[in-house]
Amino acid sequence: MTGSATKYVYDFAEGSKEMKDLLGGKGANLAEMTNLKLPVPPGFTVTTEACRTYLKTGAEPEGLSAEVDEHLAALERAMGKQLGKSDDPLLVSVRSGAKFSMPGMMETVLNIGLNDQSVRGLAKQADNERFAFDSYRRLIQMFGKTVLGIAGEHFEDALDEAKRANGSDNDLDLNAEDLRKVVETFKDVVVEHAGRPFPQDPREQMDMAVRAVFESWNTERAIIYRRQERIPSELGTAVNIVAMVFGNLGMDSGTGVAFTRDPASGAQGVYGDYLQNAQGEDVVAGIRNTVPLHDLEQIDTRCYAELLQIMKTLEDHYRDLCDIEFTIERGKLWMLQTRVGKRTAAAAFRIATQLVDQGLIDMNEALSRVNGAQLAQLMFPRFDETAATDKIAAGIAASPGAAVGKIVFDSSTAVKWSRSGESVILVRRETNPDDLDGMIAASGILTSRGGKTSHAAVVARGMGKTCVCGAESLDVDTKRRVLRGPAGVELHEGDVISIDGTSGDVFLGDVPVVDSPVVRYFEDGTVQESDDLVVAVHRIMRHADGSRRMAVRANADTAEDAARARRFGAQGIGLCRTEHMFLGDRRTMVERLILADTDDERERELAELLPLQRADFIGLLEAMDDLPATIRLLDPPLHEFLPDITELSVRVAVAEARGENFEDDLRMLHAVRRLHEQNPMLGLRGVRLGVVIPGLFEMQSRAILEAAVERIRAGGAPRVEIMIPLVANVQEFETVKHAIIQVAQEVRAESGVSVEFLIGTMIELPRAALTAGQIAEAAEFFSFGTNDLTQTTWGFSRDDVEAAFFSAYLEKGIFGVSPFESIDEDGVGELVRIAAERGRSRRPALKLGVCGEHGGDPDSVHFFERVGLDYVSCSPFRVPIARLEAGRSVAVA
Repeated sequence: MTGSATKYVYDFAEGSKEMKDLLGGKGANLAEMTNLKLPVPPGFTVTTEACRTYLKTGAEPEGLSAEVDEHLAALERAMGKQLGKSDDPLLVSVRSGAKFSMPGMMETVLNIGLNDQSVRGLAKQADNERFAFDSYRRLIQMFGKTVLGIAGEHFEDALDEAKRANGSDNDLDLNAEDLRKVVETFKDVVVEHAGRPFPQDPREQMDMAVRAVFESWNTERAIIYRRQERIPSELGTAVNIVAMVFGNLGMDSGTGVAFTRDPASGAQGVYGDYLQNAQGEDVVAGIRNTVPLHDLEQIDTRCYAELLQIMKTLEDHYRDLCDIEFTIERGKLWMLQTRVGKRTAAAAFRIATQLVDQGLIDMNEALSRVNGAQLAQLMFPRFDETAATDKIAAGIAASPGAAVGKIVFDSSTAVKWSRSGESVILVRRETNPDDLDGMIAASGILTSRGGKTSHAAVVARGMGKTCVCGAESLDVDTKRRVLRGPAGVELHEGDVISIDGTSGDVFLGDVPVVDSPVVRYFEDGTVQESDDLVVAVHRIMRHADGSRRMAVRANADTAEDAARARRFGAQGIGLCRTEHMFLGDRRTMVERLILADTDDERERELAELLPLQRADFIGLLEAMDDLPATIRLLDPPLHEFLPDITELSVRVAVAEARGENFEDDLRMLHAVRRLHEQNPMLGLRGVRLGVVIPGLFEMQSRAILEAAVERIRAGGAPRVEIMIPLVANVQEFETVKHAIIQVAQEVRAESGVSVEFLIGTMIELPRAALTAGQIAEAAEFFSFGTNDLTQTTWGFSRDDVEAAFFSAYLEKGIFGVSPFESIDEDGVGELVRIAAERGRSRRPALKLGVCGEHGGDPDSVHFFERVGLDYVSCSPFRVPIARLEAGRSVAVA
């Protein structure tokens, strides 16, 4: 190494799969295959550190050029050729390779080293002029688009014109002379649109390509993909420079993609695609339809057998599903890439348990290989198999699920319609990386070309998006915005279709959906041995439940919600929002209570509410018998229970103008004006409401405790936890706690039944978190209300800011993810940590939980495990997800 203390370039033989941070996933895995003595073309990797330096400074790091010179010279010696030499040229590919797989998001350039002289040397050495000019036109096309920023359609139009002139729609029908003319046309395109000729110096080509790969890290589509997949933006990409091997030398050559298991279902077998006389990008792009990988056995038996052996070697070595790219050059097999393959949610669960049964991994490892987002996908509804359907086509089941939506033919329309609330299906001949925005916005993706390894399939599987590829009977006319199918079917943009990513079927209209088998399993606990997916989910969930330290509760406001949550595995209620019990017909009762002028009026309203509340709590405690039920006292922003001040003012004005009686409305208007708040979320709510309105919290506490008495008398075992909301200091808490204890003594005296219960508080204000030690001296438990804690820490009003500027913050990278979706560990999370530590320093046995929406977010669950909370609580449907992640938080750690 010369010129720099930092090493920026590594030969494949110097790396390993453990060096992904430095060499990127592709470079690390090429190094690993090299070390396994597999047939990998020689090459070297420029590190992610070089990329980061380049992106930061705008210049290549000092010493990089000299290191590249050294490794290029070594590569030339190994190959016995020189880069771009006119009589027998060495050609290389320049490929991106980040730590985390980002399929199609960054750049690749093949055939670097070809120019007007070396193309003839290549033709002579290969004894194939057509191959040489085909390779040259590919270089100009990829270089023009990737490095020079020329729109790809200019090259595609020129190639299509050449095919039309030849009376064909297949590029294989173009002969050497046709392709020579295409090369000249492409060079003219470069001059016209880039303002410079295509570079003839091979080293200039390579250096420009390396810089273009670096810069592709910050393209819009790469940024969008990283945001979608939560990949850190500061990682950068490595660049792999690899000696070219050619799949386009003739019909004894080709290129393909293989999976060691089916990435859609997890089934073991031979899966993948192969394309004769083609280069690798042709397979992924879906430009020509491939043949199934097992057809290779008839095309080239020896290479097929060698490939199967390598696939087994790699799966055993990586102990996981492997995704492999390979090329056959005149009967010689070459491995171009391997990585742990992206898979569907169903495949993830099946493969994890299969590998356990094969003895390759243990159950802890299996648990670490699935996640809550995948489990959520498995709980999505499926199409109703008993429903009448109108099937119009069948394609390849690329990514499972049931998607219904309006047809759109381009990415921007998909985004626009989706933002207006429409469910859309993005329909394309084949997708490319520029379609990413639309693919994210769409409910599903349908293409008429490509297979399980096409761009659409790979990206959709990574996102958990329903996708059907290669529906060849469909004609996708994007210019006229028409989708034509067999038997005269003609659909236009806006027409509704349904696609089944599990079967590959495409249906006309809206097909009804039903609960998935996984949801039915969680509902009734029945495991059918014939359903291998449910068996796999059951095994992993059982291990997660046995591994986790944290309990999982549910947020439930009704007996029905509580019963369902219990079926889903909830170990109690973490939050019952009593204000939700006063919606509908009871709303006016609370309105009268708040507006009451006299003690008699107030007591009359409370007496009317008491039996209703008692009945609510009896049902809730019965559904959660012998499990803890945390019931939060009333916490409504005041405006939710008061008449609209504008409507009331109009009503009074109209009545007055008409000479009608308006005294009652006027009295109410004065009261509403007196109580009107500029910011109700920070006004008279929570504990403040209980302090200001005498008897309110006492009535609710009595209803809770009397309900517990009824359950005890009925043979039940209620475990009551009364939670005081929005406490900011210990004096507020003690005031209400004293009143609750007084009520409890009265209930015991009246009933003769002693009810065991806890009194605690929500920590949802920064001051409460910072003074948690003082509050813990009086409170027996804390439940972190992270929704309000996020609002009050950030100074956000959630209802306003998400629509006002969150999208801009996400697009500009200010937020990696909304702080309401996943806990802000540095700010809100730090307050949780402080409150937990200070609370337990005063009361070591203090019970700690969380009941905001973060309780069901996978990343947040892992954070709460690290902080040491006792439980998380979330909506009933997310309980299985929280159970899984609570187990993973221990197994992965």
